[in-house]
Amino acid sequence: MRIFFTLFAILAVFLAAYPFFEASKKTEALIGLPWQIEVLSDGSTKVFGLHIGVSHLSDAIQILGDDMELAIVADNHAAAGNLEMYYGHYRVGLLSGKLVILSDASPQAVKHWRENAVREEYMASGNAKKYYLSKDDLAQAYQGTITGLTFIPGVNLDQELVLARFGEPQERIQGDAVWHYLYPEKGLQVSLYAKAKEVLQYVRPQDFQLLSQPLIDK
Repeated sequence: MRIFFTLFAILAVFLAAYPFFEASKKTEALIGLPWQIEVLSDGSTKVFGLHIGVSHLSDAIQILGDDMELAIVADNHAAAGNLEMYYGHYRVGLLSGKLVILSDASPQAVKHWRENAVREEYMASGNAKKYYLSKDDLAQAYQGTITGLTFIPGVNLDQELVLARFGEPQERIQGDAVWHYLYPEKGLQVSLYAKAKEVLQYVRPQDFQLLSQPLIDK
């Protein structure tokens, strides 16, 4: 009986990681997987079908669909907050997760949109609020250029999966119950947490210090 439960546990772990690890031709034929990072001739990158630093939020809707939420997210002490496009049910094939897209919206614009919000509500944590933009402000916000993306996969990742899909990182930094894998040439940082969901962050390679510098300063 003990052997049965041990084998069952191993099988459960494998099935949970399978969508991220499976390397069949059918999976690789899909477009929009988190490890499909295209480095262009000018050093910029495309991921999830989006050209970071070039594509607009309106392009994200055309490519990823309109099953998303656009709002300003601000904690209770923030002066303005950040404009975030949030896909809570991003899915490609068997792989699913949550995708957050940031833009180059200026602090002044975000402040104006927040003050002009048609609705606001507390987030589940109770430590932050979401502010929903008016119709006119939405039209302006959609023209913002995408500057970064954050993907939180639905499956749990480990070192083996990360190395298999993204290769050997240029640097690994250990934090408090977390390992950060740095891929500056891809504009990618992968954070593997011991007791929280893993996080993949993407920026333009030339802006990689925005991800790496806070880790170095700690």
